[in-house]
Amino acid sequence: MADLADAMTLARFRDVDLVVSTKPDLTPVTEADRSVERALRERIIAARPDHGILGEEFGSEGPGEWRWILDPIDGTKNYVRGVPVWATCIALQHGDRVTAGVVSAPALGRRWWAARGEGAFAGGQPIRVSAVGSLADAQLSYDSVPGFESCGLGEQFLALARRCWRTRGLGDFWSHVLVAEGAVDIAVEPEVSVWDVAAIQVIVEEAGGRFTDLSGAGRPDGGSAVSTNGILHDEVLTALAGST
Repeated sequence: MADLADAMTLARFRDVDLVVSTKPDLTPVTEADRSVERALRERIIAARPDHGILGEEFGSEGPGEWRWILDPIDGTKNYVRGVPVWATCIALQHGDRVTAGVVSAPALGRRWWAARGEGAFAGGQPIRVSAVGSLADAQLSYDSVPGFESCGLGEQFLALARRCWRTRGLGDFWSHVLVAEGAVDIAVEPEVSVWDVAAIQVIVEEAGGRFTDLSGAGRPDGGSAVSTNGILHDEVLTALAGST
């Protein structure tokens, strides 16, 4: 499925004829987003007709003990502007638990995946979170400062950022998979949807890290996302605690 998505998204990346429209939430969507999700849904329905599907572009369909969660292009704004940081995210959920996930970023030439009890991988090699134990030595990645301000967490975020060794606004999926690789120690997003982070949760956790929402709940549908190497997690949650 990731191979299929990669072929379709790369074919339209930086295409001057790509049609872009605006969704009701004022975020952009391209014809590539919709085409990829349709293709993945068709593949799932053909192979697993008893499974449910939840996707960013076409919502939920089908009951089932098993459910696929799809984000055809995570980082659509980057995709539209020609920035190569975007990915297709595919997760498989059993009951309330995400059991497997793939994040494929073909323009970066990189793919991450994990399954419960099987470990996490990137480029065919096992990956592991860092052992950094102090915020003063930690690298923090985030999406955008205005995003924290709109949630009433602007001051808390800036205070946390000042305590860290280094900060970079890498954003979207990339912040979190870099935590899983050990290149980044903390990734925080104050506003996300379940399809943005379902695959990320299992990858970070299988790499030895910790993934929660801002309340500390280990779930992908909490509306926010915090990934860390685990050692720093409680300190990060405490630093960001505030009215949301």
